[in-house]
Amino acid sequence: MKISKLFLTGVLACLCACNCTTDKPVDEPVTPDNPTPEKPETVTKDVVAYVTTADGKKQFEKSTFNFGKPGSMSPNQVTFDMAKLAAEPVDGFGLAVTTSAAYNLLKMAPADRTAFLEETFSREKGAGMSLIRVAIGASDFCLADNYTWCDTPGLENFAVHSEDKDYLFPVLKEIYAINPDVKIIGSPWSCPQWMKCNMPGGNSWNVSQFNVPVTDETTYNSWTGGRLKPSCYDDYAEYFVKWIQTMEKEGFDIHGITMQNEPLNPGNSMSLVMPWQDQKEFVKVLGPAMDKAGLADVEILLFDHNFNYDGKEGQDNYPLNIYADPEAYKWADGSAWHNYGGSVTELTEIYKTNPEKKIYFTEASIGEWIGGWENRWDFNFLSNCVVPDFSTMFLGVLSRGGRGSVLWNLMLDDKRGPFSRHDGSCKTCYGGVTINSADYKTIVKNSHWFDCAHASVALKPGARRMECKTFALPSGMEVQMYLNPDNTVGVLICNNSAKEQDFVFATTKHTVKYKVPARSIASILWQE
Repeated sequence: MKISKLFLTGVLACLCACNCTTDKPVDEPVTPDNPTPEKPETVTKDVVAYVTTADGKKQFEKSTFNFGKPGSMSPNQVTFDMAKLAAEPVDGFGLAVTTSAAYNLLKMAPADRTAFLEETFSREKGAGMSLIRVAIGASDFCLADNYTWCDTPGLENFAVHSEDKDYLFPVLKEIYAINPDVKIIGSPWSCPQWMKCNMPGGNSWNVSQFNVPVTDETTYNSWTGGRLKPSCYDDYAEYFVKWIQTMEKEGFDIHGITMQNEPLNPGNSMSLVMPWQDQKEFVKVLGPAMDKAGLADVEILLFDHNFNYDGKEGQDNYPLNIYADPEAYKWADGSAWHNYGGSVTELTEIYKTNPEKKIYFTEASIGEWIGGWENRWDFNFLSNCVVPDFSTMFLGVLSRGGRGSVLWNLMLDDKRGPFSRHDGSCKTCYGGVTINSADYKTIVKNSHWFDCAHASVALKPGARRMECKTFALPSGMEVQMYLNPDNTVGVLICNNSAKEQDFVFATTKHTVKYKVPARSIASILWQE
């Protein structure tokens, strides 16, 4: 963490399989009433709930109901302590706004686009998503050729690329008009080519040479692979500074940046190999450059890759290796993670070793490999996607000190694009939502939109996890409870079991009773 930043202290919430501690069982179970879907009404109810089932029959279905009387009991009774809060506040959840996503959004009629963006980002009218990711330059979901904002050598040639100006900026401006508190994490897919050199031993999938220092700075003329020239560290740091300053001048709040998307993947359509040894040295240049420019509040996040370090020799514990250097530690605010390999349990050691450093989940995708486009709402597709993904990328990350989760493309069309289909790019990925390219009006929401919506509607920026107690939950059940800054209580429930489950959240004043369907995720919110 930078010297100028303060770390919020607090008491860590206790954890078990449901992230709650166990308590003595209550005497007799009761069967709580199942709330009915919301209908127009004049009387405000105490509690609002949302549920999505793996069979697709309930899709972010909203219901409202009143508190029950104190003393109601259930095998799944949960008590909570609003005074015992985790140290880490939540920053938010959302999806990436690539230029492909922006292109699809701009093909919509303005009124339709506004309605969708409000449903996604508005606190008052929708889910209230508040954290998004954008590429610094092009990504594998850009529209045309690969690019950065300085493709002609020399920082005097730095300028906003036309693709971002024409597609990304207009969509971001609409999002910020709906929710001015949205935060952005920016990630580059590559530095400018003129800053690249060959990898020691060649650009190869056999990457033991990742651990070898760069000694030959011969320019590497390819978007795929290569290493950052040490002689260009100052220029590349200034590139980040200029990008952040430009984005913030446009009105976009840059919450944080990563130094490289998937730094251990030399085969992406646009990529740069950046082993931890390189990031350790580069952050010592980038941090002071950002601090000098008055950007000390923008977080610098390490890594931005898979839980299993992509199996690259010598790269295990990537962020921990950098934190071990006192100078690098000072400038690194945290780490970012993807789930294309390994398990979220990797974050247990990362958090335990450096709990003061922030953790974000920054990319995951869904696609044809899960079950096929035509089956995206059948039981097998959703049971393998919406429920376990929510358990891993949201509850699993949050229970290990995570500050938020961002998934991949916000919107793709029914042809899984548009994009220029570069070698190494994903040709079988789905977006958080799919829009029909025949009319640019018909939208199908996919599992990742629902995952982000469920987390966002219950947990507002600044929410902190509460200590809670319950009798042993059935296998496949997870519950987390949070206190929001407005003193509302937000609950996230994941039921990966084959049976519906009754829950009672109890205080001395009242109870909140809710029936959670089998194979579902649910969000509950009330003012305590």
